[in-house]
Amino acid sequence: MTGDGTVQRLVGLVVGMVLVAVGAQGAIRLVVDHDDAGLLGWVPGGFWVRLACYLVAVVVGLGAAAWGAPKTQRTNRDR
Repeated sequence: MTGDGTVQRLVGLVVGMVLVAVGAQGAIRLVVDHDDAGLLGWVPGGFWVRLACYLVAVVVGLGAAAWGAPKTQRTNRDR
């Protein structure tokens, strides 16, 4: 890897994928069981606020993953 920002893009890709996974899993869990808020149990405001927070995490994760994906390449050593 060179100094052209590849590491930053790779970190953005990984963080984005984690946010998508956590946000989607939390939103699905909250929709199925309204009382199980998961990681956002401490957020005041009830069901809709927590659902919105999970969906924001998904959208931010998609953006970070999309930003990081185009420049992330496999090297010959990885193939």
